Amino acid sequence: MRMYLISDNIDTWTGMRLAGVEGAVVHTREELKGELDKVLADKEVGIILLTEKFGREFPEIIDNVKLERKLPLIVEIPDRHGTGRKPDFITSYVNEAIGLKL
Repeated sequence: MRMYLISDNIDTWTGMRLAGVEGAVVHTREELKGELDKVLADKEVGIILLTEKFGREFPEIIDNVKLERKLPLIVEIPDRHGTGRKPDFITSYVNEAIGLKL
């Protein structure tokens, strides 16, 4: 099983290539959709890495894939500009998921 990166910037793509992860750089909604379709058709890919920008700008595309498919696993990663998440995002995510305040 392989990992594949879909990034919005060349710096993240270059860093992941140095680590041996194949990928592509896309900027528009259509490019993202096309690249996702290509990667989803490849049964060798087990994990798709996406820069967080896509999760913020095109959540309906990402969420649709996450809900309809078990594999590949989609993981949103911060890019060179850091994460856009608030410091307590894990706690709030758990609170939301289980309905209990921690």
